[in-house]
Amino acid sequence: MAVAASVAAERYDGIGAFPGASDPARTSAQRVVQLTVAGLIVVGPFAGLVASVWLLWGRGVGLTDVGLAVFFYLVTGFGITVGFHRCLTHRSFTARPWLRVALAVAGSMSFQGDVLGWVATHRRHHAFTDRPGDPHSPYRFGTGPAGQLRGTLDAHVGWLFRADPTSSDRYAPDLLADRSMRWVSYAFPALCVASLALPCGIGWVLGGFTARAALLALLWAGLVRVFLLQHVTWSVNSLCHLIGDRPFTTRQFDRATNLWPLAVLSFGESWHNMHHSDPACARHGVDRGQLDLSAELIHVFERAGWVSGVHWPSPTRLAQRRQVVVAQPREALARSSPGSLFGARDISDL
Repeated sequence: MAVAASVAAERYDGIGAFPGASDPARTSAQRVVQLTVAGLIVVGPFAGLVASVWLLWGRGVGLTDVGLAVFFYLVTGFGITVGFHRCLTHRSFTARPWLRVALAVAGSMSFQGDVLGWVATHRRHHAFTDRPGDPHSPYRFGTGPAGQLRGTLDAHVGWLFRADPTSSDRYAPDLLADRSMRWVSYAFPALCVASLALPCGIGWVLGGFTARAALLALLWAGLVRVFLLQHVTWSVNSLCHLIGDRPFTTRQFDRATNLWPLAVLSFGESWHNMHHSDPACARHGVDRGQLDLSAELIHVFERAGWVSGVHWPSPTRLAQRRQVVVAQPREALARSSPGSLFGARDISDL
């Protein structure tokens, strides 16, 4: 897979569709399992949204349901942004073992895949951003109107249904060697159940032990919350490579953008251009007015002594990257240089 992607990337011109590359062969049983799991992850939360709207119609929604939804959105959302992404994928900081596991558990409860698969897929995305080999690029089918629309849908959710697995052995060997991360990965199905059962149980207790209170909490703080967080994350994959500003240089063909409307809901992940310019940096929103709640939480952890070695942005490094953008035309942005197994100087650079 990696060899084929590298060869195809060499032939890519940045305009047309990705050169065809055959997907790895999979048995019928493997394909059925993949489609079933992906279908449950995508369709289940949407069904919850539909049911919630139906129950809400003319009746209102209780503060308990809203409060629980916000709480679990924060827990699972930071599990993805601070845990899966900045800590485990890019190693922007070193967390104490108990915090590392807690963040991995919280991220697993977001219904976005097990920790090993999520990290491997995201590292592969950085190794082949917006060129052949990228698992979710909106430029997969070209830059024309029809190809762009198809590519956006594919980058948002369609890629989940493609037979294009990412090797954890290749892209996440450090996590595979960590017994606690293997345990969290194996526990993914149980953690998904817990992600729905916990708000349901709390809502049942706070609602006077009624079935209706439990159901409403399950729908709003469970399925609707999962639905919203999923689509915010997927919007970073799709929209944050199409719309927005590009003040920092990135590698050749990498079109990551900063998209401010998503900044709050994504906890700072939508400052995506900065992230792709300096992947290991713990703060993505580096300019005045760019809210980055994930970076603020990392700062709290640092002050508490729970994390160390935080890669905060360097003014000199930022200035150098801006100067390249000003000095060169868009098509002459920094090109990728030979790197390690992961297409970068180190895993944390992805």
